[in-house]
Amino acid sequence: MRVAVVGGKLQGVEAAYLAHQAGWQVLLIDRDPDVPARGLAHSFIQSDVTQDTPDISDIFKDMDLIIPALENQKALESLKDLSKRKRFPLAFDDAAYAVTSSKQKSDSLFRELGLPAPRPWPDCGFPVILKPSESSGSQGVIKIYDREDLISFRRGNTFSNDWITQEFLEGPSYSLEIVGIDGNYRSLQSTIIEVDRSFDCKRVIAPADLPETFVNRFDEITVAVAEAIHLTGIMDIEVICHNNELKILEIDARLPSQTPTAVLKSTGINMLELLYDIFNRGIMPDISLIMEEKPVIYEHIKVNPDTLELSGEHIMAEARPLRYQKNFFGADEALTDFDSDHPSWVATLILTGKTKTEVVQKHHRVMETIRQIFGLRECSDPHPGL
Repeated sequence: MRVAVVGGKLQGVEAAYLAHQAGWQVLLIDRDPDVPARGLAHSFIQSDVTQDTPDISDIFKDMDLIIPALENQKALESLKDLSKRKRFPLAFDDAAYAVTSSKQKSDSLFRELGLPAPRPWPDCGFPVILKPSESSGSQGVIKIYDREDLISFRRGNTFSNDWITQEFLEGPSYSLEIVGIDGNYRSLQSTIIEVDRSFDCKRVIAPADLPETFVNRFDEITVAVAEAIHLTGIMDIEVICHNNELKILEIDARLPSQTPTAVLKSTGINMLELLYDIFNRGIMPDISLIMEEKPVIYEHIKVNPDTLELSGEHIMAEARPLRYQKNFFGADEALTDFDSDHPSWVATLILTGKTKTEVVQKHHRVMETIRQIFGLRECSDPHPGL
């Protein structure tokens, strides 16, 4: 099996890792020769897919699946057009993505469906969260504490109607993926999302171990959204449990980063294999019931000359080409640009165990091992959840 991953940053790292786990050959394509996912690919081509060249067409015709792993709208449109003209299997639902990539369109959809979501300003009190409508994840997210700060922010920044302003909610966050085709949908495993100071995901814990009533409600919400946007492929939905109610924070109809690896290690389900069934074979994947969920911690660290910090995935986006390593300072697996010639490096750590207590204890051992080996003065974990 040969797959082309277009885009070598966070989504590209996820796609390349999942493809490796499936035993597939990975071709990575990116304009930048030093993207993080390059070290995880079997081959690499430096190219701009917005330029429709014969070389790109010749490359794609030999691929079993093309995975867009980027959010550049021009590049996505070029891939979609090329896929239609040349009949390449592209793992992308452009209509669903058009809704989920816009927070304004997504919020409107939640209101139409009567689904719980944070209240918009000015129908809420402070603090509030400001989000650029077209960005994903935590990019550009700002917390505002009072009216004066909001007025000051709007005066000092280019503020337009493309921003979403809504209430800030406290509580644990959870993520869930759903896959499907032709109205036939199956949700997968819910995971816990922990964030850093900038609201960027620093850690995924699987399974989430939600109460059955919450599991059923989460599934109802996710299926309702998937049906409303006529999803083909995959969608990720993030919610927050506030005052004992699940409220939707974000949806994304694309291969997400971080959670697929945690789900794979916990359940054995590889979301990339599911996408192959949908976009190459045109069938709904046969997803067996999950009989056992193994505890998993998936997290990001950054090592500087004096400190070890657990941080959001943004630190991985600017990493040097990553390498896959087993038994990395006690972690089961790692994706890292660690190099003894560089005093600063980053790593995504994957920890597994028989029980959650065992995995948490492994996490603490790994942190202490790294701290001692490199003589680090401090280990920083903002908003610790473990």
